[in-house]
Amino acid sequence: MLAGLASGPALLAQDPVIRVDVQLVNITFTVRSKQGGLVGNLTKDDFTVFEDGKQQTVNRFQRDTDLPLTIGLLVDISGSMYNVIGTGKRAAAEFFRKVLRPKDLAFLITFGSELELLQDLTSSVAMLEKGLSRVEGQRPMRVMTQGPVPTTPRGTRMFDAVYLAAEEKLKNESGRKVIVLLTDGDDQGSFYKPVDALKQSHLSDAVIYSFFYSEPMYGSNEGALKRLSGDTGGRVFDVARRGSLDTAFTQLQEEMRSQYALSYSPLNDKKDGAFRRVEIKTKDSSLKVQARRGYYAAGA
Repeated sequence: MLAGLASGPALLAQDPVIRVDVQLVNITFTVRSKQGGLVGNLTKDDFTVFEDGKQQTVNRFQRDTDLPLTIGLLVDISGSMYNVIGTGKRAAAEFFRKVLRPKDLAFLITFGSELELLQDLTSSVAMLEKGLSRVEGQRPMRVMTQGPVPTTPRGTRMFDAVYLAAEEKLKNESGRKVIVLLTDGDDQGSFYKPVDALKQSHLSDAVIYSFFYSEPMYGSNEGALKRLSGDTGGRVFDVARRGSLDTAFTQLQEEMRSQYALSYSPLNDKKDGAFRRVEIKTKDSSLKVQARRGYYAAGA
């Protein structure tokens, strides 16, 4: 049971009614050069926004955004992640110290066969570090099957963790909202399906960044992380190599400081629950925009 969040069969007791005001679509995004470097000096006139192929009128635009930031750090503590937990805790603490400002918030969830909220929304780095100190990875359990390959108990609930973080913690927050996943992407026991986790992330305007760590002897699913991150405007960092986790957190920190934010009132104002595809183009075709691929026009 995850303190402060519903979990288990109760999650399936009813289909929650999600209400989202789609009169104003807000998108936070980054722009990269052909070489992959961040581009932070563009203006409103450099962008054109399309929804389902139709050009939209941008109402508001910000560069080097100072919008409030809410971060959810979701750490996979299953046995296959045991070797990276210590490094992850230290790198995450350093990340929070450098990124969080007084008006920003963060929370910490661990997931394996169970979900646990180790630190609720707070702007206190000290409280987050205290929560990180309580993160303990599960030692791998060697179970002999037909060969010498060790396996871990079934039940890693990654999609549940993403869904609940978005629905319970991020949906009602304002400003920029980010989920950081430290996991091998393998899910073996979630109540929610991948499409549910992705949809709830869209409904909560959450961008997902995945830190992908895998051990050859265990199962992994980088493809699931690419879908979650790519569709919401984030990306996947491969942190299997020594030192790469520190580098990934540093790169994420730089990305948080080099973002743009725009808003528009959609020409299609129907609240029919349909998914609307959004594309942001730049005048310079060599530049690549990293943004979520759409939103749900949830019913009133």
